[in-house]
Amino acid sequence: MNDACNAPGLLAVDQALSNILSNIHAITDYENKPIVDAVNYVLADDVNATMNVPICNNSAMDGYALCINEEQNQYQVIGSVFAGEIFTTPLQAGECVRIMTGAAIPENANAVVMQEKVTREANFITLDETVRLGDNIRLAGEDIRKNTPILHQGKKLKPADIGLLASIGISHVNVVRQVTVVIFSTGNELVAPGEPLPKGAIYESNRAVLIPYLHSHNYHVIDLGIIPDDQQAIEDAFLQADKLGDVVISSGGVSVGEADFTKEVLDKIGNIEFWKIAMKPGKPFAFGKLTNSHFFGLPGNPVSSMVTFMQLVLPALAKLSGQQQVNNHKLTATTTKPIKKRPGRTDFQRAIATINSSGHYIVEPLPFQGSGVLTSMSKANCFIVLNADSGSLPTNCSVQIELFEQLSNS
Repeated sequence: MNDACNAPGLLAVDQALSNILSNIHAITDYENKPIVDAVNYVLADDVNATMNVPICNNSAMDGYALCINEEQNQYQVIGSVFAGEIFTTPLQAGECVRIMTGAAIPENANAVVMQEKVTREANFITLDETVRLGDNIRLAGEDIRKNTPILHQGKKLKPADIGLLASIGISHVNVVRQVTVVIFSTGNELVAPGEPLPKGAIYESNRAVLIPYLHSHNYHVIDLGIIPDDQQAIEDAFLQADKLGDVVISSGGVSVGEADFTKEVLDKIGNIEFWKIAMKPGKPFAFGKLTNSHFFGLPGNPVSSMVTFMQLVLPALAKLSGQQQVNNHKLTATTTKPIKKRPGRTDFQRAIATINSSGHYIVEPLPFQGSGVLTSMSKANCFIVLNADSGSLPTNCSVQIELFEQLSNS
């Protein structure tokens, strides 16, 4: 058995992630789904355009399609054409038709002039400005050319991608099947929200955070609930989870307390790749393999559980689902307050980032950074990522941040 738990020192965060990803291979099972049901699924193969977009030359605006005669600026209106219609009579020099946005350009028409840029009297228009060949005409294939790739294998489909597929007549796509994640928490002190709270007990919040997170990323979740601190019960939970899922996520029980049985169980029935990482919060974190599934043992403290899940588990699930790997995008920001840190572990401090009047990011660390302070995650909109060898930092110092979501100017 490969047991890295007793290895000296703590594994660096980047090495931990590299280790995880090197041990995970994408699922190859796929299903054919209607595009309207395929949002947040990952494409199983490339999608090529079935047609040109636009399918023909068309008007970019409401106005008049001209057959330009360079010797005149007055044109005779010989008809009109709306979107979805075809004007079948070829235009002659000096003729035009009234045309609407998206309508097919008539034969011999070579420019469109905006309706606001002409003066019309009866069946004649006079140009109020010079019109050039090709003005306001969207060419066939200008956006998409037939038989060219438009979406690639590994692309996680967004609503805009679904619209793109619909625009070329595709109704179904091959997508990677959903990853199934089995999740449970361990601890005699844990009580489900809504139940009476005995003295010394706490409400279990980790699954309440992680399950919606998993659903939002389109993973199928099986929740085994709260497992007591009993070695046999924990072993039974892992064995059941291994039969049901691609991934098993446990919360709690990976520390060094007398009642922390998760590590002992995993030593018995699985293969632990590593345990404990140089990360704050989140040092007690386990990763390895069961018979049929990968497992992630998250810390019990709620902030530690969330941070390790976001930094280490989500990238692993993305790879397992066949998704193109996207690294966490770091931005540079300036601190508005001093930051306390001891060298030794990569620190993910919760903070509030804003954009100042000059368009630059500024960031304020939240005052309470404890691994049990869940309000720090609720209030924060970013992590300040401090390297392991970094110490405390002063105000007006440049730091790297990872946004939870996109910001707009304040």
